[in-house]
Amino acid sequence: MKIFIYILMAFAIVVVAYNLTVLNFDSLLVGDSSVALIGILAAGCVIVLLGILLTSKAIERKAKS
Repeated sequence: MKIFIYILMAFAIVVVAYNLTVLNFDSLLVGDSSVALIGILAAGCVIVLLGILLTSKAIERKAKS
């Protein structure tokens, strides 16, 4: 499970990096830039949620022992 979470986090980082290349800083809310901005925000949420999941799993392991 831990490896799968790290793979998903790496995928989310790749998505953020790709969307940063698509992003047009002159007009953030027009055309493809808005889609890229939404993708960056969604991938950021995924990274945060998976980090919380990893932390909760580590706490659960320590509570059992």
